[in-house]
Amino acid sequence: MPDSHDTTNLFDARGAANPLDILKRVYGFSAFRGQQQSVVEHVVAGGDAVVLFPTGAGKSLCFQIPALCRKGVGIVVSPLIALMRDQVEALKQVGVRAAALNSSLTREEAVAIRRALSRGELDLLYVTPERAVTDGFAEMAADIDIALFAIDEAHCVSQWGHDFRPEYRGLDCLASRFPGVPRIALTATADPHTRDDIIERLALNGARVFTSSFDRPNIAYEIVERDQPRQQLLRFLSRFKDASGIVYCLSRAKVEETADWLNAQGIRALPYHAGMDRALRDAHQDAFLKEENLCLVATVAFGMGIDKPDVRYVAHLDLPGSVEAYYQETGRAGRDGLPSEVWMAYGMADVIQRRRMIDEGGSPEEIKRIERAKLNALLAICETAGCRRQAILAHFGEAHPGRCGHCDTCLKPVETWDGTEAAIKALAAVYRTGERFGTGHVVDVLIGTVNEKTERFGHVNMPVFGAGKELPARTWQSVFRQLLALGLISVDHAAFGALKLEPEARVVFRRERQLFFRKDRPASGKAARGQKSAGARQRSELAGSDLELFERLRSERLSIARDLDVPPYVVFPDTTLIALAKQRPRDFDDLLEIPGVGESKRERYGEAFLAVIDAFEDGG
Repeated sequence: MPDSHDTTNLFDARGAANPLDILKRVYGFSAFRGQQQSVVEHVVAGGDAVVLFPTGAGKSLCFQIPALCRKGVGIVVSPLIALMRDQVEALKQVGVRAAALNSSLTREEAVAIRRALSRGELDLLYVTPERAVTDGFAEMAADIDIALFAIDEAHCVSQWGHDFRPEYRGLDCLASRFPGVPRIALTATADPHTRDDIIERLALNGARVFTSSFDRPNIAYEIVERDQPRQQLLRFLSRFKDASGIVYCLSRAKVEETADWLNAQGIRALPYHAGMDRALRDAHQDAFLKEENLCLVATVAFGMGIDKPDVRYVAHLDLPGSVEAYYQETGRAGRDGLPSEVWMAYGMADVIQRRRMIDEGGSPEEIKRIERAKLNALLAICETAGCRRQAILAHFGEAHPGRCGHCDTCLKPVETWDGTEAAIKALAAVYRTGERFGTGHVVDVLIGTVNEKTERFGHVNMPVFGAGKELPARTWQSVFRQLLALGLISVDHAAFGALKLEPEARVVFRRERQLFFRKDRPASGKAARGQKSAGARQRSELAGSDLELFERLRSERLSIARDLDVPPYVVFPDTTLIALAKQRPRDFDDLLEIPGVGESKRERYGEAFLAVIDAFEDGG
């Protein structure tokens, strides 16, 4: 099978191609989704755009199709070489002439790409931000027709964002160096402050902003209090016998330990973090992309822009640093729109560690203040008794009615209790012990634990000693987490994690504010009531012979992918296989009615998949 097709037979003369025609003939879809068409038409007409769509909403088509419609080559600025490689390969599979110019190429390969560029033989060229701002790139680009500039992962330009990349800051030069060339900035995650910063930093003040709902209705959310986290994780992973997923850990050591432990439990897992040998790290990423039933245990060094659509779960063993980080990391699940689940275990120690990382970091105080606020926002989502989806979307300025029926707090509503008196006791214990101690010691004081420390500091003789013995230590830990989320206390890392009272605590002391806390559930090995596994819900679309045919098509896809040394989803995503299993096309014309089958892929793979369907229908 050839690596790429000449696209000249797919389009009319350059600049006259029809977006809907390209969508159907190249990508195999009969209609745009959401605001895709509005974005495409705006950019084709030469307008600048800022696109804020969630993962899985089809951002790539918003610049790929305009690049094919307009005269010249589309230049795509992308932060990761591995991401470029995967996207270029996927484009070649649908017959688009794409290439990436980056430091991984040999001199001969780079020369060949530059030659193809000068001859007008490329539709899309991917480059890193570092290369895009160089004088050498500007000189090379001055001699060619440029259809557009697409700046992917645009949140990286903002210091307010969760994944700041300083090299993105120079991309504003594209406006002055290439006047009249439309620019489109795209991101899947940005709060209102970050969105404004993207527009300012990239000189896109005149751009039209396209924002769609950030809701991912196919994702089920679950957040649990940490209690024997490895066993909790194992129970969660037991829902995904034949699926791929990601487990995030904060430290490199924890990544290695968790991967080793999962393998010992019979779950094939590979580690991934920035401290690994580059070749091994790349090999593990390739394995994750190309294999279908693999767990990747990773730090946040993994994931940005990963296109694998069939990630069925994402688990967090540690608290991320912000709602944006949590949203982006969990957003790696279910890019294909099929049911997927995300799970997180957290505790007070997470909050203390994250705040220490902020306080001891080298950022200016203004940035630290923003980071603390973002961490507090995530903690509030963890501690909410209401719909988690509603709380997540509210952070992005989007209203949601709640009761989504697809998160743990909706599937099994959380009880609340009047915690005003408990809060007063907790705050009093912090105050009476001098605001010098961490959560563990203050809880010991409240429940009346006699030990070396409470005796040495004379706390056994205080009125607050044992004042909270009617509640177990686990409940007091929850009380302090929720007081932290409410901004009534803070953690002083300069004082070794001591709890401090905030000014807002006064109104609680004076009983001018009533507090209701969520009641933590007892530790349990059961999933939320009524919640099927993602695998079960995916398979629920298929039954009987359809499911059997799907598995045969899946096997054929894996065989083809291995021969080509590409991830299976590059051949066809699961959504296309499901449609093939249900509709069972009988000839080449029927194939073009299947979502995701364009002309190039029909020519490449149609015969093989039709043969599987024919054999199945004939009882073979």
